[in-house]
Amino acid sequence: MLEASCHCGAVRLEIAARPLWLTECNCSLCRRRGALWLHCHPAEVTFTAGAGSTAEYLQGDRTLAMHHCPTCGCTTHWSPADPAGQRMAVNARLIDPQAIAGLRIRRFDGADSFDFLD
Repeated sequence: MLEASCHCGAVRLEIAARPLWLTECNCSLCRRRGALWLHCHPAEVTFTAGAGSTAEYLQGDRTLAMHHCPTCGCTTHWSPADPAGQRMAVNARLIDPQAIAGLRIRRFDGADSFDFLD
């Protein structure tokens, strides 16, 4: 299990499984937010604090809801705008670096080809 927390601790999450890799996306939003994404199924994530308290931003095509802590501003996760969505991502920069050390970081071209670059 991995634990993630925003800077002020108001939003805390637990991720059930360690991923095979993390994803760095270069789309206009991810680049500005500086996130490193840990993709998972929503059922693998448990909010231990701040569930439902995050501020939400629906990006251009309105398929993903980006969430951040309203107190400290840390990007916490994205979730599908459709409640039936089968994938979400947690910002791995909120996890203790030692807990994710050694995980491969894959570069995703969200700005152009919408494909992995490796």
